[in-house]
Amino acid sequence: MHWKDEGYLLSKNNFNENSIIIETFTLDHGKYTGIVYGGSSRKQKKNFQIGNKISLNWNSKGQNKSGYFTIELVRAVSPYYFDDKERSISILSATSILKILLPEAETNKKIYNTLENLINDLPKKNWIKSYLLWELSLIKELGFENNFISDNAFNDTVVINQKSYKVPKMLLDKNIMLSKTDIREALLFNKALLMENFIIPNRLKFPLSRNTLEKYYI
Repeated sequence: MHWKDEGYLLSKNNFNENSIIIETFTLDHGKYTGIVYGGSSRKQKKNFQIGNKISLNWNSKGQNKSGYFTIELVRAVSPYYFDDKERSISILSATSILKILLPEAETNKKIYNTLENLINDLPKKNWIKSYLLWELSLIKELGFENNFISDNAFNDTVVINQKSYKVPKMLLDKNIMLSKTDIREALLFNKALLMENFIIPNRLKFPLSRNTLEKYYI
């Protein structure tokens, strides 16, 4: 089996002295895991920063067999934000959330495109709002219908699993300038949706990087 695609690097782990195992979120094949032979070499190592966009060639002996990637770097993303803690941790947060929530080998171009839009918005001044809205769009796409605002009317609370949560100001007023308090409020709201609908029911571990992102907005 062979295919070629583009994707974003979600995670990497050592496989042996010279090789690594990577997880990627691809445009046409969804989340895929495979070995990269020689991936830990000095020449290739720089390509495998979490969040980087890569071109992938996948080879396997069968549909359900483990396989391996050969890759080329399309776009370095993470290195541009090594000196920006908030943006760096947001990349790790987004990729970690996708890593644990996306099903294996299931295409979802809408989620892929929203991730790409988020990456493109990172250089902008109001990037954190894009991140918060990205989480909400992901939650909706994964199956939780979060229609908190409809027909220009809104409720300032929502009940999830018999628990009441305050809807963040940014959802009630699209033009609001977000303070640190507003950002933290939205992060905690999104976290509650993720926990109640996906993390707790599936006995998953909430990403450490996502908890760290909250700490920058205390």
